Amino acid sequence: MADNNFAEEEMTVELELDDGEKVSCAVITILTVAKKDYIVLLPLDENGDNQDGEVWFYGYKENENDPNAEPELIYIEDDDEYEAVSDAFDEYLDNQEFDELVEDTDK
Repeated sequence: MADNNFAEEEMTVELELDDGEKVSCAVITILTVAKKDYIVLLPLDENGDNQDGEVWFYGYKENENDPNAEPELIYIEDDDEYEAVSDAFDEYLDNQEFDELVEDTDK
């Protein structure tokens, strides 16, 4: 039952791919790498699940003049930039696992 509550609370965005297909994605986190923001998305199928664990990285930019405007997602074309974001996400995951271990030992 707790899993259902989590699913209702998780933030999602809908992306339109180049071929016009729309994909719903769960927002995993927003990372800052080299003073730029990036968003990590988990693509979901029609049942709200992800079977392969693949995540997508995009540049992320909010409109400073209008906080209610939709953020802009920017495709990362540079391989070095993509690798830096991937490394930062790996570090984020390592920290999450460590935090979970610490929380478990506190109980």
